[in-house]
Amino acid sequence: MAETKAYSQAAGTGKYEKATGLLGKYDNVRRFWEDQLTGIMLRPYLNELTDRKHKQLKRIRIADLGCGSADGYDLITGVNREEPGIYDFITAAVTPETLQEYVGYDLNEDLLEQAREHLSGNGKVRFEKADFSDGLKMLEKEAPFDLYMSSYGTMSHFTNEQLVKIFRDICLHAEDGALIIGDWLGRYSYEWQDLWHHPPDEEYFMDYRISYIYPEEERDQADIASFDLRLMTREECINIIKRVEQETGVTIKPLHFFDRSIFVGRHLSTGDYNRHAPRWLRHQTNSLFEGYTRTDLSTLMVDFVPRPGFDHLNNFYEHFFMCCNTLIEHTIAMLRNYNCRKGELCERPPEVPPYYPEPLKDAIHTMRAVIEGSGWLDWGDPRANIIEPHLGYSLRKMEMDLQPGTGVGHSLVGVFQVVK
Repeated sequence: MAETKAYSQAAGTGKYEKATGLLGKYDNVRRFWEDQLTGIMLRPYLNELTDRKHKQLKRIRIADLGCGSADGYDLITGVNREEPGIYDFITAAVTPETLQEYVGYDLNEDLLEQAREHLSGNGKVRFEKADFSDGLKMLEKEAPFDLYMSSYGTMSHFTNEQLVKIFRDICLHAEDGALIIGDWLGRYSYEWQDLWHHPPDEEYFMDYRISYIYPEEERDQADIASFDLRLMTREECINIIKRVEQETGVTIKPLHFFDRSIFVGRHLSTGDYNRHAPRWLRHQTNSLFEGYTRTDLSTLMVDFVPRPGFDHLNNFYEHFFMCCNTLIEHTIAMLRNYNCRKGELCERPPEVPPYYPEPLKDAIHTMRAVIEGSGWLDWGDPRANIIEPHLGYSLRKMEMDLQPGTGVGHSLVGVFQVVK
């Protein structure tokens, strides 16, 4: 039958594959937490760059170093220009009108082919094969870029010496005011607490396995390749920048460091690098953002187990997870005491002590407003579709406000500006 053939052809394209927000590379946490947090942090710098170029009657050129399958393009073009009002239409910081050209560079030809397929038909995009292990020689044939970006831990593939060459070549190629975004794996993520032992004054590469993409029942039997990835701190980044400045005479101004994904990094679900990891946590956090799916909120609370000899890290994580646990406890208490028919809380919610940090107090007050403002709806499952997602957003906001930008998240991101 013709319709059978048509559906078979459609399925063969891969576009009929069933997407899931609970597992895989592009899970809900990746899309609604990690990418959104990154975009919010990058927003002011992208706005300044595009505004400055617009005043010069110019558009921006972007070099994506380690573009993979064009995830960096999706990330950067998904950054909103501002927090929209309830009526406003969301506009991106980088639009087709503000972009002159995006060039993605990567060593893996398979990923480049995926990127070309993903953005086929976009005349402002091109992809080139390149090896960065001895610097960025491919830049010699290119006009200066306005943004040299990396994403998703790309810079963790390189040693100190290689990073010095990469940043040196960017500085010599870029014009005054160009932005650099460096993305490394954080050295002291809770995901790999078992690896905190290495001396902090020595560069350290972990044996990284992309095991999180496999279901737990297949993980032990799967033949999963491993490779070395650098774990990084802010201090190590700054030391590399200082070396580049000495070699080139070009000033590299650090604008911002931030930690991404402290609460629920990829490898909590595998336990490969933290024997005490709450392995269900990412799945349950994904569930918060899944439509028409209710989550047992008590499973989101983390019993942090400290590692002896790392008091400064233990103190940070103890405080961080206690703030998260407290927000979840308050939310559970308000849900328990909410009368859907009357549209009000039956009992006063627990008092919010004045000594709580401001991000926690704000998150608790926000969740009360969301519960009281939507809990009375008798259609669309407001708990699953409104309240639980907003708990996820509130946890994400707290992570943004409490993070120190030192390398305690899955990723450490640095934003720099070239000054000539």
